[in-house]
Amino acid sequence: MKQLFKDKHTRETLDLAWPLIITQVGHIVTGMVDNIFLGSIGPTEQAAGILSNNLYVLLLVFGIGVSYASTPLVTGAHERNDVLKKAALFKNSLFLNVAIAIGCFLILFVSSGALRHMQQPAEVAELAIPFYDVLIFSIIPISVFFTCKQYCEGLSNTRLALVISILGNVLNCFLNYFLIYGKLGLPEMGYMGSAWATFIARTFMGVLFLIVIFKFRGTREIAAVYNKVKVSWIELKELAKIGLNAGLQFTFEVAAFAIAGLMAGSFGKEQIDAHGISLSLAAFTYMFGSGISSAATIRVGIYKAQNDWANIKIAGLTAVKLVLIVMGFFGVVFLLFRSLLPLAFTNHAEIVELCSYLLVIAAMFQLFDGLQVTVIGILRGLEDVKMPTIITLVSYWLIALPLAYYLAFVVKLETVGIWIALLVSLVIVAVSLYLRFNYLLKKHLKDG
Repeated sequence: MKQLFKDKHTRETLDLAWPLIITQVGHIVTGMVDNIFLGSIGPTEQAAGILSNNLYVLLLVFGIGVSYASTPLVTGAHERNDVLKKAALFKNSLFLNVAIAIGCFLILFVSSGALRHMQQPAEVAELAIPFYDVLIFSIIPISVFFTCKQYCEGLSNTRLALVISILGNVLNCFLNYFLIYGKLGLPEMGYMGSAWATFIARTFMGVLFLIVIFKFRGTREIAAVYNKVKVSWIELKELAKIGLNAGLQFTFEVAAFAIAGLMAGSFGKEQIDAHGISLSLAAFTYMFGSGISSAATIRVGIYKAQNDWANIKIAGLTAVKLVLIVMGFFGVVFLLFRSLLPLAFTNHAEIVELCSYLLVIAAMFQLFDGLQVTVIGILRGLEDVKMPTIITLVSYWLIALPLAYYLAFVVKLETVGIWIALLVSLVIVAVSLYLRFNYLLKKHLKDG
């Protein structure tokens, strides 16, 4: 273990990963803070917030996934010291991501009424609709934030996003308190204050990051040539090739969890809350894996630009070792504190008890969740996106969801059955993606 952390590749991966981890955790913390504040109001309001996010996140993650396309492409341009190419990638990425965000917003806008027809408790759906109607506006500033974040990651600069994310989360926390309870002369908005707090904080993050890109010493080099580059079909096609597949990969996974949440909602608001709380905790630890994954994308992308497959292998396997250590630790934490962790969100005994069962399952899938997100990051750095998309589609939609329905409604395991199905799908995805990476290594190292 000590030898691993003395290794050059490990140190470089960790140096890139820790700001990414904190940044990624910051986005989850936004939702967790909202969840905690809503839980302090009541289980119905908390369930309404969770239900709103279940529908909203389906298209949000697609847009976020598309933004990931720029990182390996910017990494290659940065290695070649091609400023014009970097400026072109940023301008075209911004155009593509905002256009997709606007399209997603329009779909979400007309889908508001669907919350009444998802077999959820009526009182939860009625509270969820106005919350959702505010929340969906934040999808556009989020797309701007992620465009800037992924561009900076392509430059191996992971700290700017960290700083802005921390500022945004602090703002969100204060605004939740001020708007829900009407402090500092602000209106007392109740549970709706949480929706407005999230929108304002995310708008702040997107606008600030865009300003920083053109003013900060480490990124402003593109400012001088930004007006010389155009939105072009060549760059858009290059970004879309990776981005659309990445967006679908994110969507297939998150949609499976969101639909699982809707299934859980059919068993009552307590089960919505238990599912949402347990998923928040699992998503929190997932972001550690996601940070390591993004670091792996950067490092593998650098070596791919040099066609150095020996170091691609070392960089990739180093990231895999790191994520297994980190996620294994969280698995133990979930097992040991499964009855205590839910108390941060609710004091309802029935919800806490169900959460404790779900966290046992979450503990079991920590290793596989970390492995699958890390290998997806490695493959993205290699610009290998089609096969991972097929793997995620089959695993989550053709295996996880039918199995979740069977275990929940036929075997009558309810929400516990849904989570067992999610565990099975994560095992399949993780193993399949790792085998894909291993195949590419053997193929190229043999050719080399």
